[in-house]
Amino acid sequence: MVEVSSIKHFLPLSLLALFLAIGIGLTSLLPPLISFQDQIDPEDLHSEYDPHADVAVFNNQVISVPKQSTSVLGDTISLPSSSAKQIYVDLTTQILTAFEDGQKKFEYKISSGTWNRTPNGTFTIWAKVRSQKMSGGSKELGTYFYLPNVPHVLFFYNDKTAKKLGYSIHGAYWHNNFGVPMSHGCINMKTTEVGSIYNWAEIGTTITINGKYQSRLAQK
Repeated sequence: MVEVSSIKHFLPLSLLALFLAIGIGLTSLLPPLISFQDQIDPEDLHSEYDPHADVAVFNNQVISVPKQSTSVLGDTISLPSSSAKQIYVDLTTQILTAFEDGQKKFEYKISSGTWNRTPNGTFTIWAKVRSQKMSGGSKELGTYFYLPNVPHVLFFYNDKTAKKLGYSIHGAYWHNNFGVPMSHGCINMKTTEVGSIYNWAEIGTTITINGKYQSRLAQK
């Protein structure tokens, strides 16, 4: 039979263990909750290109900014929509496929949001911006990013995902780990490939995003 004195000593330790477990659980939830991209102003959206930018930050790591080609220069462009063009993103395989008139036009590896932050659903491209600065995340959690001259940005939204959240398909010069999630919610593409999608897609083009990425460890 357990003595009362033993229970008194055991109870505080149990509570401490419980609080620690809760704390660890809450800490694991913090990155996806507060590490998103800074919100944008849909009414004041324009191309931003700094020819003097040479330093960027991704997940608290300082990296260099490559010089972009002239294809990223210029203002936001708007083209008429066409239902003949559709984009599909499979988060499970990390593959983007584009179709025109039912025929496959492009297929590329992508990197979606870590912690499954890229939403599923059907979206519409509402803006095309040749280059833009993106920032957000948390220095305390090691997820801070400051990325000037992000090339070929296709912003998308739907009735559940507001324009101000800034979800987009865009080029990524700060990593080369395509095929696994790397972003803070957007869909990253290689800078050598994203221009093809950017020039082909139109305002109003539909983007369908499905699936959920599982790490190789989870798949075993």
